[in-house]
Amino acid sequence: MGSFLRGLGIGVVATALILGGLGYALRGVLPLLLGAPTPDIPHDVVAAAATSTKDMRQAILKELPFANNQDFDFASRGFIATRQDPIIKGASGNVVYDLSAYDFLKGEAPESVNPSLWRQARLVTRSGLYKVTDRIYQVRGFDVSNVTFIVTDHGYIAVDPLVSMETAKAAYDLLKEHVGDKPIVAVVYSHSHIDHFGGVAGIVSAADATAGKVKIIAPSGFLEHAVAENIIAGTAMSRRARYQFGVTLERGPEGEVTSGLGPAISRGTISLIPPTDLIVKTGQEMTIDGVTLSFQLTPGTEAPSEMNFYLPQFRTVFMAENANATMHNILTPRGALVRDAKAWADYLTQSIRLFGPKSDVMFTAHGIPRFGTAAITDFLTKHRDAYKYLHDQSVRLMNGGLTGAEIAEVIRLPDVLAHEWYNRGYYGTMSHNSKAVYQRYMGWYDGNPASLNPLPPVAAAKKYVEAIGGAAAVIAKAQEAAKAGEYRWAAMLLNHVVFADAQNTKAREALADVYTQLGYQAEAGTWRNIYLTGAQELRHGVAKLPPTSISLDLIRATPTSMLLDYAAVRLNPDRAKGKHIVLNIVLTDVNEKHLVTIENEVLIHEQDMTDDKADATVTMARADMLQTLLAGVPVALKTTTGAIKVEGKGGAYADLVGLIDPVDANFPIVTPE
Repeated sequence: MGSFLRGLGIGVVATALILGGLGYALRGVLPLLLGAPTPDIPHDVVAAAATSTKDMRQAILKELPFANNQDFDFASRGFIATRQDPIIKGASGNVVYDLSAYDFLKGEAPESVNPSLWRQARLVTRSGLYKVTDRIYQVRGFDVSNVTFIVTDHGYIAVDPLVSMETAKAAYDLLKEHVGDKPIVAVVYSHSHIDHFGGVAGIVSAADATAGKVKIIAPSGFLEHAVAENIIAGTAMSRRARYQFGVTLERGPEGEVTSGLGPAISRGTISLIPPTDLIVKTGQEMTIDGVTLSFQLTPGTEAPSEMNFYLPQFRTVFMAENANATMHNILTPRGALVRDAKAWADYLTQSIRLFGPKSDVMFTAHGIPRFGTAAITDFLTKHRDAYKYLHDQSVRLMNGGLTGAEIAEVIRLPDVLAHEWYNRGYYGTMSHNSKAVYQRYMGWYDGNPASLNPLPPVAAAKKYVEAIGGAAAVIAKAQEAAKAGEYRWAAMLLNHVVFADAQNTKAREALADVYTQLGYQAEAGTWRNIYLTGAQELRHGVAKLPPTSISLDLIRATPTSMLLDYAAVRLNPDRAKGKHIVLNIVLTDVNEKHLVTIENEVLIHEQDMTDDKADATVTMARADMLQTLLAGVPVALKTTTGAIKVEGKGGAYADLVGLIDPVDANFPIVTPE
């Protein structure tokens, strides 16, 4: 899933000073989307579908092969049971997940939801334990991702143990109830996104992994990428991820109906047990308690560290998140580094060669399994071709002089690919992804001198509104466009009015109505959530979400140098102007030394370095540095108790801390800052 959480993308806001303040120190750093709206967020208005929205719905029903029910056959095959109690709770009685939350999806699509997205949501929200094939079981619908259990000679191999410890444990309990109470002998992390490892401590213990009783297997580079992807830009990603996943939307026909990739993200406890065994090359094999796995590394595809594997004894292939029931994101709406569509296609070609002809069953980290060699090969081939077409035709049009926006307007998959449900844009879209391909090669600048140094949004909006004849005239033109079903143009017009005057209630309400219709029309779950969240915030303002806790495992796994990078991007240059600070920082509990220098309004840090001429040497535990440098805990509280010792200039460390800005993940998006 690419970036909460991001992939996910998923932004974590930690509770104040949990466990000595370590959690609070990473407030807003890692994107972790945890759950449904809080009670103080008002439910948005229920709007009727406009005539143009109804017309679009009828066109979709005629265009796509709704009579093809193979996916529903694959999705229901092997069903064993689900939980009797749909509510999965945490230790304090909090609701972590509700398996009944998508019960509203029964029946035909209402006019407020694109029927293609409604079909996809019904497919990916089925919950329960399934027998995929002999000795392979999946629990689906307990989280945004699937967890798989492979029966070994004496236990189970668990693959991708969900987001939360609570949902992973519930899935394992369901397996033990219906298949057998056996221990887990190994865990496989297919890639470095949190929805594929966060629940691990709910099913195995770190002590057993350390003792060698349980193997934790991951692709090379896993730990680095698991903690790195969203730290530097985590605050902005976290805010934008609210839009992508519809975090503040009410779940239902007028609100969130999944992200298109899977059901909602659970609201439980995140964990991380470091790998004990790394996969470093394609073709590497491991035999675990009688079961052989043959691995294929696929770095730089859906995740920077990712792998598929083949089970020769069962003629079954696991395709991680490289092959999905939807087109995936080359660039996530929440933001991330642009992925490589060509590499993605090339690795799928390799997968077809390695696994296609000898696979009777295929399962994945999201969505549904597929059965039969012919069906699997056809799926992998056409899914590969969709990414290859996306890449090649975006580049062809780019080399023909089209900009990213122009490419997005004309590029379409051929019908032979577009009419396969798994190539539809439920999570990633051809429009968004083609712009990402352009960005990967060409950057943000489209080559037109007018685009080189344009006015910023507020200044441009004021001049547009003035040029058109004032706010009332622009609103009138937008209302005419909306009445004609030209919602994209209406949105552009009204957005200018709102950015020219954020207090213009009439413009805000009109733009919210336009976004609502665009949301109702959207086939992508992500686009629907973005439009409807924009409408919600125009009507009610930005919801102030409460903090949620982060696992200490993730904090421990984050290198100190990376946390100092995070401090560096929060340095306020106005306050740092003219400052020259040199500090030796000694972290006693992790036996680390860092040289930190403030000069020229820039923070530079060097590990394993000291300076005899430094202003001061600051000695403390790493937790105390995190609390004071990143979490706003006053330095004086720590120096008074002796937790922080300063030799040299007494106020030097406090001066450094005073230059670091706090973060605010509640900044406006659909209105000016």
